[in-house]
Amino acid sequence: MREGWEAVIGIETHVELQTRSKMFCGCEVTFGADPNTTCCPVCLGLPGALPVPNERAMEGILRIGAALNCTLVDYAEFHRKNYFYPDLPKGYQISQFDLPLCVDGSLEITVDGENRTIGITRVHMEEDTGKSRHIADDGRIENAAFSLLDFNRSGVPLVETVSEPDMRSADEARAYAVELQRVVRSLGVSDARLEEGSMRFDVNVSVRRVGDTELGTRTEVKNVNSLRSLHGAIEYEIGRQIEVLEGDGVILLETRHWREDRGVTVSMRTKEESEDYRYFQEPDLVPIIVDDAWRDTVVASLPELPAARRRRYVEAGLELRTADLIGDEPAAASLFDDVLAARGDAKLVANWLTGEVVAYLRRGHLELGDTGLEAFHLVELAGMVGRSDLSASAAKEVLQGVLAGEGGPAEVAAERDLMQISDASVVAVAVAQVIAENAEAVARMRAGDMKPVGFLVGQVMRATGGKADPKIVSELVRAAAEG
Repeated sequence: MREGWEAVIGIETHVELQTRSKMFCGCEVTFGADPNTTCCPVCLGLPGALPVPNERAMEGILRIGAALNCTLVDYAEFHRKNYFYPDLPKGYQISQFDLPLCVDGSLEITVDGENRTIGITRVHMEEDTGKSRHIADDGRIENAAFSLLDFNRSGVPLVETVSEPDMRSADEARAYAVELQRVVRSLGVSDARLEEGSMRFDVNVSVRRVGDTELGTRTEVKNVNSLRSLHGAIEYEIGRQIEVLEGDGVILLETRHWREDRGVTVSMRTKEESEDYRYFQEPDLVPIIVDDAWRDTVVASLPELPAARRRRYVEAGLELRTADLIGDEPAAASLFDDVLAARGDAKLVANWLTGEVVAYLRRGHLELGDTGLEAFHLVELAGMVGRSDLSASAAKEVLQGVLAGEGGPAEVAAERDLMQISDASVVAVAVAQVIAENAEAVARMRAGDMKPVGFLVGQVMRATGGKADPKIVSELVRAAAEG
């Protein structure tokens, strides 16, 4: 950030819900189906077709609102948001305007070790639009000979979460997006896959002089679909706006598009305000009444949220980064929770889960559920390391065998002949032989030069095929040299 300036950033996040059917009709919600195969008169906006709200979708938005500490209102309405775009078949989008379902929430984020609370203005329901496919070598509209329309996505339940303009940097905005994605995934209402468009961002950016209280003119960067693009678009837009203002230029209230290939934002159109959409109450849908019983059911259904899980893992001895990595993967978190319940070595198991296990899954393009790895395997393996039955390196090899389906840790260790020799009397025989064969090194040690210790320990480890407990070997070598 250039000295003397600060950024003001707010994010509108759109999340497609994973319901079986669409928001206002019975069409199936799918990803990757052949174009225009999952649509009907309702989601195509044909005359005479009437919408019917999806109850599961309503519960999904209430769960998101409750997880974001919002007030779940008693009364809400659907509205028509009127605008023209080729992928909007009705000429309007069913949305919510001044009476949304969830208001006045918050989300806590952590940036550079410091916690910040980002306000949530509202969480409301709307329906998704269709999708335009621009027929060009690079898929961009400006180079397209023509465009095709796919209405499969039209009418999919879409939740919009609007933040307060509380973020001051691209790093904070990215942290907010990551944490919101974690929350949504933990609720099980959406996979929130950025690469598939089930979660995407509209970013509002303005700049002002440090100390100013009035907001500057904002620009909106539309449909940002990756965390990298989110960060890059904000960084570029901050720099661009500062440069314009320092050159006595004027920032236009406009919508811009992020060009990932060029690393710049480009102007799309002047920005619409709410009056441009000519909102009015949707006449085909009745208001939504949220009674106490429904509200209480929603709140009671919330799972442990990412922030709470993260705190619990840190209290168990994990570093924050490791806690995040495990908590972000539901299968790994479930496995790790079972390890904690069995009082296994939390730090050791966490290192395996974020190291050897992740590497194994990536090599084989597998999911954790494909391996058959269970919590009791990890507890048993950690116990073998704790009892010095296995060295740290041997434990990693045993874990590979368990992941490959060769059996439990003890079985794999025995089959691969990896059990560590921790019987001091057995190790002492190898130590005595090495001491006898290296008189010069022993003499140096007895004269006070302890540098040969490592060499002698290495010789014992070689003589035992690397199976001797290094700690016992070191102790016996030192004792023998002193004697």
